[in-house]
Amino acid sequence: MLETQTPLLRPFSIGPYRLANNLILAPMAGITDRPYRSLCRRMGAGLAVAEMVSANTTLWGSRKSLKRLDYTGEEGPISAQIVGSDPAEMAEAARINLDLGADIIDINMGCPAKKVCKVAAGSALLRDELLVGRILEAIVSAVSAPVTLKIRTGWSPESRNGVRIAEIARDCGIAALTVHGRTRACSYGIAAEYDSIRAIREQVSIPLIANGDIASPEQARHVLDYTGADAIMIGRAAQGRPWIFRDIAAELAPDDPAPGTTGRGIHRPDRIPPASWIRDVLREHLEALYLFYGHHGGVRIARKHIAWYCRHLPGAAKFRDDINRTETPSEQLSRVLAFLDQCPDTETKAA
Repeated sequence: MLETQTPLLRPFSIGPYRLANNLILAPMAGITDRPYRSLCRRMGAGLAVAEMVSANTTLWGSRKSLKRLDYTGEEGPISAQIVGSDPAEMAEAARINLDLGADIIDINMGCPAKKVCKVAAGSALLRDELLVGRILEAIVSAVSAPVTLKIRTGWSPESRNGVRIAEIARDCGIAALTVHGRTRACSYGIAAEYDSIRAIREQVSIPLIANGDIASPEQARHVLDYTGADAIMIGRAAQGRPWIFRDIAAELAPDDPAPGTTGRGIHRPDRIPPASWIRDVLREHLEALYLFYGHHGGVRIARKHIAWYCRHLPGAAKFRDDINRTETPSEQLSRVLAFLDQCPDTETKAA
């Protein structure tokens, strides 16, 4: 009898939640707000993780924090990410997020930012395995929802302890583990490596999500093949390119409609779509931002997204300077549409 190979694109489960596929949008501060998560889900992401919020609830009074905690009307399951270093505080933050509408709690032990690490949170926790265990135990015992964990491979190349952290996560009942293929010391300055993720897969039985430098369908295939991970998480490559999930789905399942999408993909995976198609997607995104943040906030949040969507187009640098001076939604949107209308309406080779 011939052995059947497990398809690379497949449903993925986190606790009781069965996702349509195993392509996940990474949490990114200031980026993966509710409008962007909804767009990426529509573009084929099986799950979109919300922006990181501090476990210190006394900091939740700001407008920015309130928006990050707004899950109103969002399609589930909703994954909320918290960051901190106090087990009791983290457990309480998890409970409140569930009350606000989250379905899954994700714990950040991977953020390399100095302001996070200097308070012994994020990837700084990887240096204290006992505290890691205490935090995980506190949160898992405090909530009935599945709890997931995101880490880097260690604090530094000399102290990679991803396997040990994975063992702790498994023993504490973590529902899924995401591993970014860099240490904290590496920041984003060197290429991600996947040997550490592969070692975790070989030594620890836990639902595993690979993350780091997955920017193309070909790289997605390589990472899934090489690491044996159950799913992949995409971060920076999705900035200005929410359709990357459909691109990858079309590549991994070329002969069948991709799970979590409406079909085989809308353009060739190795191509940037026509300007007229980007125009429609960006318009949808901008209108959602104006509605979510209001006119003043929406215009300012939109600027970076516009720059990412248009960075590959002729005249993008000058257009970015122009768009950064717009102050109203109507002016911003009209300039975006005018710029994309004058761009060549053909697919271009992706970089």
